[in-house]
Amino acid sequence: MRLQGAIFDMDGTLLDSMHAWGALGSSFLRRQGKEPGEDLDRMLCTMSFREGAAYCAERCGLSMDPEEVMQLMRMEIEDFYRFRVVPKPGVERMLALLKMEGVWMYVATATDHPLADIAMDHAGLMKYFRGMVTCGDAGRGKDDPKVYEMALRRLRCKKEDTVVFEDALFALRTAKAAGFRTAAVYDPSEPDQDAMKAEADYYIRSFEGWTEIG
Repeated sequence: MRLQGAIFDMDGTLLDSMHAWGALGSSFLRRQGKEPGEDLDRMLCTMSFREGAAYCAERCGLSMDPEEVMQLMRMEIEDFYRFRVVPKPGVERMLALLKMEGVWMYVATATDHPLADIAMDHAGLMKYFRGMVTCGDAGRGKDDPKVYEMALRRLRCKKEDTVVFEDALFALRTAKAAGFRTAAVYDPSEPDQDAMKAEADYYIRSFEGWTEIG
């Protein structure tokens, strides 16, 4: 195993959860009588939860502040995380193998800590990780490498021996540009799989039957 550290995105990489996020912003705005626009959900996927709530409030002129928007949207996704979220197929076996090989692992997610904690607890995966950092902690979305750099510092691993696992092309590109090795993880929420294959160091169609990153 030629790997010292691993940094994992959560939604769409470790957890089968992107479908719950896919139309959250649009459906919320429609319930408020607002037309979200075709690009809203695509824009929100690059932001932290707090940034996304502020964006919805400002873009659609809601008569509530971003904190109120965030709390209403949070209620829906929290219910999903608390009772229904599951790991992607093969993930737990893969994490167990990496831990057995002595690879140090961290979660780097755009989801806020309280929600991410609920999700990882329900999925039973946090026992494999040394910790978690969020885009909220970093103060930047995944169009900026700060969240990955924070995870790397906490792991105390060499960047050249650390792989970032991501299911979203924009985030994969961010990690790659920052000097990390990258593993693209297939999820149907990312339409450009050809670019994922071309730009990542490794491409993982499924964790089922996974053996190693070499």
